[in-house]
Amino acid sequence: MSEQAIVERIISDAEEEARAIIAEAEERAKATVAEANTRAERNRQGTEAQVKAKAESIFDGKAAAARLDGAKILLAEKRGVIDKVYARALEKLLNLSERDTLFLCKRLLDEHAEEGDELVFADNFRYAQAVSALPIIKEKKLKVSTKHATLDGGFMLRGKKSDKNLSYGAILAADREEKQAEIASVIFNTGISDE
Repeated sequence: MSEQAIVERIISDAEEEARAIIAEAEERAKATVAEANTRAERNRQGTEAQVKAKAESIFDGKAAAARLDGAKILLAEKRGVIDKVYARALEKLLNLSERDTLFLCKRLLDEHAEEGDELVFADNFRYAQAVSALPIIKEKKLKVSTKHATLDGGFMLRGKKSDKNLSYGAILAADREEKQAEIASVIFNTGISDE
């Protein structure tokens, strides 16, 4: 073989080997790109899932906070309605007629007064003289104080063993404590008139 043929043969073999190396490199590059695309797709899907879960978590948190805020507002409004109910009850008690006031006071004294207690009327109590003249005052040997107390109507009893606040405000507060749930149920399930 001639020198020229050997050179051509070497060049031909080199070109063929180069084509094979390039083909192999292109295959590896395609495989690497495909693998990178697969990884990128998985990462994208994973990130989308994380973002979706985070968004749902934030939404659920905001929705729960909104429900809680709504419940707080509703509770405050319900308490406001009950406050108004008791304020109107206090107003009605303060404006009772003399006859009704005497009946109520006699009943309270029958139930709560102990012999020798001192009767202290509220500053705004209108029928102190009439109550002081009730027969139960003598029967239980009650003393009537010349001083008045700052109370929401009614009176208080000062005794040897204990004092009893029988003001209208205290009676209504005790009633509210005991019956608030029942009253709320009636008001908010059946409604209330504006009378």
